[in-house]
Amino acid sequence: MSTRVLLIDDDARLFELLQRYLGPHGIALSHAPDGGRGLAMLEVGAYDALLLDVMMPGLDGLEVLRRVRAKSGVPVLMLTARGDEADRVVGLELGADDYVAKPFGPRELLARLRAVLRRTQAREGAERLSAGGVVVEVDARRVTVEGRDVALTGLELDLLVALMRRVGRVVPRNALLSLAGREEVVGERTVDVHVSRLRKKLGDDPKQPRLLQTVRGAGYVFTGGEPPKDAS
Repeated sequence: MSTRVLLIDDDARLFELLQRYLGPHGIALSHAPDGGRGLAMLEVGAYDALLLDVMMPGLDGLEVLRRVRAKSGVPVLMLTARGDEADRVVGLELGADDYVAKPFGPRELLARLRAVLRRTQAREGAERLSAGGVVVEVDARRVTVEGRDVALTGLELDLLVALMRRVGRVVPRNALLSLAGREEVVGERTVDVHVSRLRKKLGDDPKQPRLLQTVRGAGYVFTGGEPPKDAS
């Protein structure tokens, strides 16, 4: 079965190039030439991933990403201008799963896309993590807090899984993205932003967090309401 991917980009030639290259690799690529039509296609179609250009007329890619993340956790690979670190950082903070800088080769894009899809596909076996009233069904990528479903972005969920697999142990801030299976090179401030948003979605008090605590000078720990153990 083909993997369905939507490209939102005003460059029709890029779509034609990628469609020819990705098709034989099992990727069925659809195209929206602007953000508005892309959002409309996402409303009526089921896609496995989204390729989203940042620079577009009308709704730019970052605004499209904001609207997508308000409703969906579909994997998003941002297409950014080479060297534009600001767009990449903002995109990751808004919930993008990865990015690739233009101009890029189709082979690089395919590798990045496959990596994003691997991170979001169900794992073999039904891994279930539970602590402090938070339950993560890893294979189904479903999170509940006290029985209530909570919608997380792909990155937020991966961070939560990394922390809950080490419940009670301090995870160094500079190692958290790697343990979550991420290769993005971003500053520690970006990690802080994602953890802050994750904490908010879990209903944790940011002033006196019960579940996800910050250990000053060390990193983060998912305690589940219990005192943290030594850093690891």
